[in-house]
Amino acid sequence: MPTNDELMDDGNAALAIGELEEAANCFRQVVAQDPRFQDGWHALAMALYKLDRYEESIQTGLRAAEIDPNNQFVWSSLSLAYNANKQKAEAEAAGAKARIISWGGKIKLDTTTSDDSPPA
Repeated sequence: MPTNDELMDDGNAALAIGELEEAANCFRQVVAQDPRFQDGWHALAMALYKLDRYEESIQTGLRAAEIDPNNQFVWSSLSLAYNANKQKAEAEAAGAKARIISWGGKIKLDTTTSDDSPPA
């Protein structure tokens, strides 16, 4: 069985040459092997974003944010996916979180939605 590092390398190589489904499959294997590996979740979210599967990208990006809510790159990526999914308010909020983190601040992950139910 390939290691996470090998799968990440394979996924990044596939991403670099435009084999987006192959990249997503590699990153899915990474998170299946290690559900707490934030870089795998973030990479999967970006592959899904490039595949125009914005809702999946958002859900996957939120999984990465649950692991470490103070990762600037995750929030920047979420802002892109929200924007592409025409969720302007959410895109702006994610972008603001990325900026706060870039300034050295910390954020608290909001685990509720507008109807106070947990995110999917």
